[in-house]
Amino acid sequence: MNKDSLVVGLALFAMFFGAGNLIFPPFLGMESGFEWPLGLACFVFVDVVISCIGVYAINAAGGSILSIQGVLGKRAGLVLNSAAILCTGVLIAPPRTAATTYEMAIAPLLGDAIGLLPFSLLFFAVVLALTIRPTRIVDIVGKILTPVLVVGIIIMVVSGIADPLGPVVAPESATVVADGISAGYQTMDILAVVGFAIIVQESVRAAGYQSARDQLSVTARASLVACILLTLIYGGLTYLGATAATVVPHDVNQATLITLITEQLMGPVGLIVLGVVVGFACLTTAVGLCGATAEYVERISNRRISYRAGLISVVVIALLICNLGLTNIINMAAPILSVICPPFMITVILLLFRKHIKSTWTFKGAALAAVVASLMLTVNDLTGALSFVEAAPLYEYGFSWLIPALLGAAAGAALGSKFDQPRQPAGE
Repeated sequence: MNKDSLVVGLALFAMFFGAGNLIFPPFLGMESGFEWPLGLACFVFVDVVISCIGVYAINAAGGSILSIQGVLGKRAGLVLNSAAILCTGVLIAPPRTAATTYEMAIAPLLGDAIGLLPFSLLFFAVVLALTIRPTRIVDIVGKILTPVLVVGIIIMVVSGIADPLGPVVAPESATVVADGISAGYQTMDILAVVGFAIIVQESVRAAGYQSARDQLSVTARASLVACILLTLIYGGLTYLGATAATVVPHDVNQATLITLITEQLMGPVGLIVLGVVVGFACLTTAVGLCGATAEYVERISNRRISYRAGLISVVVIALLICNLGLTNIINMAAPILSVICPPFMITVILLLFRKHIKSTWTFKGAALAAVVASLMLTVNDLTGALSFVEAAPLYEYGFSWLIPALLGAAAGAALGSKFDQPRQPAGE
């Protein structure tokens, strides 16, 4: 493991580990009880392992947003990329950053003195001001706050291991595996891998690695560093949640739970530090996401929608959704992500084998089948109208879309062998 791999790996870890990710592992641990290692394993597989593999796979496929469009086709790739951008940059992540800041930094310290609406107006006004005229302060604050946040979490986890909040008891949930997978979807890291892969590729090139083989070698080791660090941090947070099950109310939301754990372990001072750090970290995240989304809208509209107009639209929509409250945002996000994440996941996994896949129809068949299967599963989860899907293999593990996706890949490969020209591997 050389120095460059470590440096890039730490940067990738910081990109994946946002303040929003902080709230899901403890809640998973509280619900999982003594089965928390199982819930953690499912969470880590969906959020960490597949996302880190995705960074490598996309760089191996050329390291560009075109890597998805290159295997799915321009229109299908545009739809999937746009769906990811809408989730990470408009509908879910920016509203959640503001709501999380309110729940973790404002409500615990000021109570009802400031409501969510006035706070969100101020939060997104600052986001708009910093994003219309980007300044170095956003980068500086982000680079300082991530290490502070991680150090604080390490101290809290060590304290929780040395002096547990309470005994680890029986699970509250009968669906620990599915809960872990759902929490992994909620982080939305899999939807951010294209952008992260591009940043990693640029960082590796800037470090002086020119050949594709050397770049991929550094990327692989860097991804491993990020994977290990994320797993350790998430493991500690999940354990803390498991030990808190008997000492906190069970009707709390994800953000309130982590603030209660922090207060129990580190006192009022720890709560203040956590609130300030998380607040600024969420702000810088929102600035980055909203700005990137506005740039994406400007690009795909061929500048018919200006950056400024796109940014204002994004901020207004995020503001409105934010005022639904954190719990409602998370509940709203679950079915959306359950439909969007599977096709992204299967496409990323297949990219690893792109040199052995002769036709784009293989990717298209897999992604389409994953969308159809996950849509049916989500409809059944919401309405119970398609109960027959519960008989599908892997249903109890939350992965019953996988076999249809693989069958779709096989069907696509058969179609491609008859009707399509052999696919040229990316980068050739």
